[in-house]
Amino acid sequence: MNTTPRRLWLGGNWKMFKTIPEAIRFIRDLKAGLPPSPTAEIILAPAFTALQAAARELEGSPVLLAAQDVHWVEAGAFTGEISTRMLIDAGCSYCIIGHSERRHWFHESDKEVHEKLKACLQAGLKPVFCVGETLEERENGKVREVIRRQVLTAVANFSEQEMTQGVIAYEPVWAIGTGKTATPEAAQEVHALIRRLLEEAFNKRVAMEKRIVYGGSVTPETIKGLVSQPDIDGALVGGASLKAESFLALITEVQA
Repeated sequence: MNTTPRRLWLGGNWKMFKTIPEAIRFIRDLKAGLPPSPTAEIILAPAFTALQAAARELEGSPVLLAAQDVHWVEAGAFTGEISTRMLIDAGCSYCIIGHSERRHWFHESDKEVHEKLKACLQAGLKPVFCVGETLEERENGKVREVIRRQVLTAVANFSEQEMTQGVIAYEPVWAIGTGKTATPEAAQEVHALIRRLLEEAFNKRVAMEKRIVYGGSVTPETIKGLVSQPDIDGALVGGASLKAESFLALITEVQA
């Protein structure tokens, strides 16, 4: 198990799943099975439509609410978008930024990710900033190049204090929803690279304090091997977060 002072972090990204009644049912089942004082910080990211209902259900529990995306402008004529103010008003503490599906399907650029990161930090919304390479980039030996570009472009011009907020999620695109998981050793190599990049951009303190989590077909069977690595501080989970039983199993596995 990771023995650094960094608290483990476990997030469930529901993507485009669950109606409001389904979200409420899940949260009630989750609360019924939660340990009294979870070791990990636990986050749920429902669809926008379920945020307010989820916030009401989570009130008084140790589970925090996250949004799956945000626009970088506080208000304006941006049909279909949502701002940091709106997310905080709905009860969010965290927001996922730069997820591989957003980058791939909606062509989000590194610059847009930077702007979203800036908007969240300025508003006091903790970012879950995602980075990761495609299978083609990995096979062509470009992992370090891609991760370096994504990390350094995103964090440019932020203060040390800002960079201690939220988490970074390493999500290799080839492992998202495929059932394939990077080996703990392969994931650790990239996590260590991200930490070195943070030290390069800021300093060793920021690098060592920042929580870096893994995402990519994480299951109750694979999570313990991942968080046993020195630089892996938890997981951003997709499919295994859609059922309360499997999400509770993940929580149980990371309990100290």
